[in-house]
Amino acid sequence: MDVLKKVPVREQDPKVRATNFSEVCYGYNLEEAQAEASRCIQCKNPKCVSGCPVSIDIPGFIKEIGNGDVEAAFKVIGKYSALPAVCGRVCPQESQCEERCIRGIKGEAVSIGKLERFAADWAREHNIAPEMPELTNGIKVAVIGSGPAGLTCAGDLAKMGYDVTIFEALHEPGGVLVYGIPEFRLPKDTVVRTEIENVKALGVKIETNVIIGKSITIDELMEEEGFQAVFIGSGAGLPKFMGIPGENANGVFSANEYLTRNNLMKAFDAEYDTPIIAGTKVAVVGGGNVAMDAARTALRLGAQVYIVYRRSEAELPARVEEVHHAKEEGIIFKLLTNPVEILVNDNGWVSGMRCIEMELGEPDASGRRRPIEKKDSEFVLELDTVIMSLGTSPNPLISSTTKGLEINRHKCIVADETTGLTSREGVFAGGDAVTGAATVILAMGAGKAAAKGIDEYLKAKNN
Repeated sequence: MDVLKKVPVREQDPKVRATNFSEVCYGYNLEEAQAEASRCIQCKNPKCVSGCPVSIDIPGFIKEIGNGDVEAAFKVIGKYSALPAVCGRVCPQESQCEERCIRGIKGEAVSIGKLERFAADWAREHNIAPEMPELTNGIKVAVIGSGPAGLTCAGDLAKMGYDVTIFEALHEPGGVLVYGIPEFRLPKDTVVRTEIENVKALGVKIETNVIIGKSITIDELMEEEGFQAVFIGSGAGLPKFMGIPGENANGVFSANEYLTRNNLMKAFDAEYDTPIIAGTKVAVVGGGNVAMDAARTALRLGAQVYIVYRRSEAELPARVEEVHHAKEEGIIFKLLTNPVEILVNDNGWVSGMRCIEMELGEPDASGRRRPIEKKDSEFVLELDTVIMSLGTSPNPLISSTTKGLEINRHKCIVADETTGLTSREGVFAGGDAVTGAATVILAMGAGKAAAKGIDEYLKAKNN
């Protein structure tokens, strides 16, 4: 075995997986996991831990896998994370824990994410449940949203003994884990629902079909229902558009709608009554992970798919692994390309997209080189469907119905980075509702920080 190289992970053949919604990556078996775990040099000062937003004891759980005690490895992870099978699949480990791995200085970093996934999957297959809290204090805390921030905050508070209720607007809990990430990256029935059940096993209650701001307000939760603290983890589900001509045509979707119909409403299944216009020639505008998810979903529904992105490949914000998988599956990348108009036929449907070629100039405020239009470079892509994946912002419903809750110019809730405390006493917030659209693990980190902040606040209040 070459200790400088990762143990490779088995995957579906690209030509086969491009036609189905089964998971792309098969993950490690025990023998492969132990071999990969043996590559960890068990640093005295593990920099990987500081690179993890939820500070998992990474060398600790990897050591247990190396020893063959996978249950112990799962319990180590469970002290820090409520969603290990999710994180093992969708976290950008290459820019977080694995980026700081000492083994990666000479050779390839340890596959921390794949090992986390292995431990979580093994625990699920062997019916290993998280440990219940020893004591409860009866103090009620409300959590708004059952996505990664909400589930993490609720799980941590339950472990501390609080009486936690999650309020979810949709009919099924999970937030972006259920409706935003495709099945081939994150299986719902096995992975996501099991981890939600594990959170519920800690004593957390989940009420679905409750829209905070319409069904009930935060003020009513605190003043009439007896909740002493509230955490807002409602995410950022309001899609952004370009404002170009033709965006209101039939056949133009936000990535949110496209993925929600396919995931939560199973539009890819002919037996479900939630059809979607799959399209035969589809352009996805954007270059993030959500754009890759939408493009790879459209491909599986039978379309020829373009990714249209105004910068170069070096600036693509999507994970390297997702870009690699998309290319393998046959998605066409139209880089340094920007749409200027969506063309519409006489029946009001998309018929194409007029684009212009770009070149990169000086860096902008984000540090990325600013794209500049090239003269006389316009061309038309023939299409019947356009999916806009340009980011999202928080829905203003909660902030507009809660007294004393400060928001910024991006309509995001203003909250303390360390504790999650907002301008309203007893109300905390974190994740995409505060930062705008970001990653699952950063939302989890915010949920964990807020749980600690809520605990400190309530202890001071009740003592």
